[in-house]
Amino acid sequence: MPRPLLKATQLHNLPTMNVTAGLVAPVRPLRWRDFLELTKPKVTLLIVFTAVVGMVLASPGIVPLPAIIFGTIGIALASGSAAAFNHVLDRRIDEKMSRTRHRPLPTGHLRKWQAVVFASLLGVLSMLILSSAVGALTAGLTFVSLIGYAVIYTVWLKRATPYNIVFGGAAGAAPPVLGWAAVTHTIDPQALILFFIIFAWTPPHFWALAIARREDYAKAGIPMLPVTHGVPYTRLQILHYTILLSFGTLLPVFTKMSGSVYLVAALALNGRFLYLAWALRRDRAANLPMRLFRYSITYLMWLFAALLADHYLRFPL
Repeated sequence: MPRPLLKATQLHNLPTMNVTAGLVAPVRPLRWRDFLELTKPKVTLLIVFTAVVGMVLASPGIVPLPAIIFGTIGIALASGSAAAFNHVLDRRIDEKMSRTRHRPLPTGHLRKWQAVVFASLLGVLSMLILSSAVGALTAGLTFVSLIGYAVIYTVWLKRATPYNIVFGGAAGAAPPVLGWAAVTHTIDPQALILFFIIFAWTPPHFWALAIARREDYAKAGIPMLPVTHGVPYTRLQILHYTILLSFGTLLPVFTKMSGSVYLVAALALNGRFLYLAWALRRDRAANLPMRLFRYSITYLMWLFAALLADHYLRFPL
C-alpha cells in the first residue's frame, strides 16, 4: 500500500488554497498596502503639495484653516479616487507591461469590485468634504479634474491619440487652481499661471518615460508618441516643450507674483532640465530618458518649493 504524502494531522497546517485556471496558489489576505497602492501615493503627494502651494500663494498671511485642512484632505481623496479608477480601467493594459504588472489588480491581490468600491468611497468622501467645508467651486473643479483623468484621459485620450498626455495633462495641472479656489473661491489669473507650468511640464515628463518603456506601450497597444512617431521625433518634442516650460516658469516673476528667490531657483532648475533635454536630443545613451524622467519629478517639487519660500520671504507670518 503506497505511503500517504501527508499525514492527516498535517493537513490542518496547510495554507488556504485557491484554484485558478488549473493552478493552485495561496489565497492572499487583504492588506492595507494594496489599497494604498491604488491611490498612487507618490503622485498624490506631489498633487497635494502643488495644491497647498496654490493655497499659500492665494493668502497674504496664514492660510484659512478650512482651506488648508479640509481642502488638502478633499483634494488628496479625489486624487486617490482618480488613481484607483485608473487602476481599474487600465488593469488589462497593466497586465501586459513590465512596469505595471505587479500592481494589485493584475496580480490578483485585489478584485475589480473591491477597487471600484474603494475608489467610489474616496470620491464620495472627497466631494462631501469639499462641498460642505471648503466651497462649491473647489468641489466642482475637483470633480471635473477627477472625471478628466479617470474617464476622459484613461478611457478615451490614452487610447485615441499619441498626444494623449498633452490634452489629458489639464487634469493633472489643476491642483494649484483647486488650492487657490479653496482660499479665494475664485479662478484667479495667477492660479492659471501655475496651471500652465504643470501643463507644459507634463509632456516632457511622460514622454521621457514613454521612450524608456516604448516596447511596453507598443505591446499594450497604447499609441504613445515614441510608438507612433518614433523616438527621434519624441526627443525633439521633449526639447520643444522643455523650452516652453522654461519660459512659462518665468511668468510668476514677470507678473510680480514671485520675486528674486524664486527667479534664481527657476533659472537653476530650468538650466538642468534644458541640459538633459538637449542631451537626450543629441545623445542616444539608454539611461538618459529615465534620468530626465526622474529629474522632472524633482524639478517640479523644488520649483513649487521655491514659490513657497519666496512667498514667505515676501510675506512673513
